[in-house]
Amino acid sequence: MAKPTKRVFSFEFKLDAVQRFLSGENKVGLARELQLSSPKLIDKWTGKYRAEGEDGLRAKPKGRPTTNRDSERKPESELQRLRRENERLRAEVAFLGKVQALRDEERR
Repeated sequence: MAKPTKRVFSFEFKLDAVQRFLSGENKVGLARELQLSSPKLIDKWTGKYRAEGEDGLRAKPKGRPTTNRDSERKPESELQRLRRENERLRAEVAFLGKVQALRDEERR
C-alpha cells in the first residue's frame, strides 16, 4: 500500500508503536491500525529502540553539523603564512602573464 507523500512520525507515535509491538501485538495488524505504509517501519523503529534506546526514535537534525572555523584552525606561524602568501602571489603572476600573452597574440 503506497502513500503519495512521505509522512513524518512524532517521537511519541514511534515509541507507542514499538512498545505495543514489544508487548506482543502483531506488527502487520499494528501497521494497519496505525495506517503505516509497511510493517517494516515497526521493525526499523524497534531495531533503533533496542540499539540506542528512546533517543534512537527522536528526530535527528538535518544536514551537516555547523562548525566554527576560527576555533578549529591552529594558529599559523609567520613562516607558514608567508609561504602561503608567496604561493598565491606566484599563481597570480603566472595567471596575469598568460592573460598578457593571450592579449599579445590577439593583436598580431
